[in-house]
Amino acid sequence: MIRRTFLIGGAAVVGGGIFAIKYADSSARSAAAAMTDGKSGHNFATWLRIGEDDKITLFSPHIDIGQGSNTGLAQMLADELDADWAKVEVVSAPAESAFANVPLGRGFLAEMSGYPGIVAVLPTSLVSMITRSLDLQITGGSSALRFTGQKGMRVIGAATRLALVDTAAKRLGVPAAELTTADSKVIHAKSGRSLPYGALAAEAATHSLASAPTLKQPKEFRFIGKSMPRFDIPAKINGSAQYGIDVIKPDMRVATVIAAPIRGGKLVSVDPAPAMAVAGVEKVIKLDSAVVVVAKGYWQALKGARALAPKFSDGGNGAISTAGIFADQDKLRSANKPDGTAGSGDIDAAFKAKGARLVEADYRLPFLHHAMMEPFALTAHHKDGTLEIWGGMQDPLASKMGAAKAAGLAPDRVTFHPMLIGGSFGRRLPMYMEIVDQVARVAMQVPYPVKLIWAREEEVTQGAYRPQSSARIKAALTADGKITAWQNDYAQPEDASKEVPFFYDLPAVSRRHFKQVSNQTVGAWRSVNATQHGFYTESFIDELAHAAGVDPFEFRKRHLKPGSRHLAVLEQAAKLGGWGTPLPAGTGRGIAIVESFNTIAAHVTEATLNDDGSPKVIKVTAVVDCGTVVNPRNAEAQVMGGIVMGLSTAIGEAITLDKGAVQQSNFSDYTVLKLADAPAIDVHFINSGADMGGLGEPGLPPAAPALANALFAATGKRVRQLPILAQAKV
Repeated sequence: MIRRTFLIGGAAVVGGGIFAIKYADSSARSAAAAMTDGKSGHNFATWLRIGEDDKITLFSPHIDIGQGSNTGLAQMLADELDADWAKVEVVSAPAESAFANVPLGRGFLAEMSGYPGIVAVLPTSLVSMITRSLDLQITGGSSALRFTGQKGMRVIGAATRLALVDTAAKRLGVPAAELTTADSKVIHAKSGRSLPYGALAAEAATHSLASAPTLKQPKEFRFIGKSMPRFDIPAKINGSAQYGIDVIKPDMRVATVIAAPIRGGKLVSVDPAPAMAVAGVEKVIKLDSAVVVVAKGYWQALKGARALAPKFSDGGNGAISTAGIFADQDKLRSANKPDGTAGSGDIDAAFKAKGARLVEADYRLPFLHHAMMEPFALTAHHKDGTLEIWGGMQDPLASKMGAAKAAGLAPDRVTFHPMLIGGSFGRRLPMYMEIVDQVARVAMQVPYPVKLIWAREEEVTQGAYRPQSSARIKAALTADGKITAWQNDYAQPEDASKEVPFFYDLPAVSRRHFKQVSNQTVGAWRSVNATQHGFYTESFIDELAHAAGVDPFEFRKRHLKPGSRHLAVLEQAAKLGGWGTPLPAGTGRGIAIVESFNTIAAHVTEATLNDDGSPKVIKVTAVVDCGTVVNPRNAEAQVMGGIVMGLSTAIGEAITLDKGAVQQSNFSDYTVLKLADAPAIDVHFINSGADMGGLGEPGLPPAAPALANALFAATGKRVRQLPILAQAKV
């Protein structure tokens, strides 16, 4: 989709559409200013308002999912602006096209188009058009700080500061070079005079802002690199924070849904009478593949829904099973017709070389659920030809557009109110979920506000899962323990070769994708493809190390480029994780390193077995290079959360299918790691100065392979299929 839009946008320029593009971009910026300006505030470059009371407001195009990125964005803006931190606030940007995230669009285009050099020089007006055409207001892809912050907020802050200085120079009648800025003031040291930003804002907002202002060097930072308190924490502690599930409107009703248990199935028939007989139930609404019960409260709606006996078709998917999917993937590999190939070097020659020792292993990974804390809950009200929706979504603008389409309304008749999200990990992206469409259709059929809540059972069985996937990896070793060839034949819905770098320095590498899809909806899951491919690569590199009789850390070192960021991270992790030091009997130490979202993370994990044979993780030491750390305390929390989630999925989580339907339904049979089982975690960062990487996701991928490798060191038994608890006892 993004690649196609990129090409369309380029064609518009070639075809003489540049004037129209610039006009549309200017109109969008004017619309944003009109929505955020006021008698006491003035808009700068869409995302910033400076009040005449000196208040600095950042309109964030990212949603708070608990990741703390809005505070980081404020730090980046405030640092370049030289703002008074005590007067900085962050609010959600409106879910309107004028607030489509252009800096994010440029970053995503560079990564996904395959033409980063071209994207870097595209005019902002063109990128703005492309971004608006995609309704891009996404929170995901570990993109907030590295794209919106680095390419947007820092630039806007620096450019706005220059406009304020120029305005002050005219007011004071002095050269701009004699002025400095600090704490939201422009200062003329020679005369002892100063002007607050609020007094300059109205005039400065009329200036054309510099498109490429000089940004601060790290030694000049005041906020970047410091653990500033997060803006979102106080409300979450005192209970005043409002999530989608907390919404209450006058005369509101509550609804819940039952969808086809087999994905692809349709609603054949349903008798509404049993639900209507439940006290408080007011309406039963039929949708294409689901039935919705509307009542005065949630428990009445749920009781009414459970009283129904809807009949659904199976969409031709009634024979699909977990075992069958793996069998289909094996057949695709056997047919030897990959859908995509990446890598270089002569694989066949290396495999046939005299003295080459061939090693091969198969790995299998299940569907994974997002297991977010807050179930889906959106509230909608259709009145006088307009539709309003309240709730937490990872792309409010795309959600608004989806709701408009479902309701049959023009976009300007729909308002989406973004709210806090109680967990997501990729699940609340509108392209992977049905609730936006459902709540819009339901709201169009009732005269009052209605909150649609998915029961936990519905949320588990109707997920947009991480894909079930498998890999067969084969490598050739020389007598002195060097890898000469590596071939990974992996089966899953999407090609992952561009997303997940293969950074080991080998003579021949082949990564072949075999496309396999099932009836399940699959989507972005925390760290996306890096979680599977991190497990495949780092598990197999460990197997090769042991086959070669070489220490796993030393084996990795000899296959990494000298002086590389990867080698620096690996060596620091081994040092801080105590690699090579003695451990108690029955305890093993494993290591893994994965790159994702331009961030490199390595784990050293210590693990043993409980009395019942289940794995017990004792300690994880993580070293992370994300280029620049904006908020160290929050960065540490993100890595810790990724580690715990990665261990949880490795040990106990899996979505399995039988007769086309998901077998799990709640946390009683979808096993997540408990607090009592979480290990000690020690996180360290390397500020390498490389291009900024993400942090919400990269802490997760090394967790599973580092644990599996630790268990091998402890027991001598390999883990090649997850989750561990579903296999024979280690």
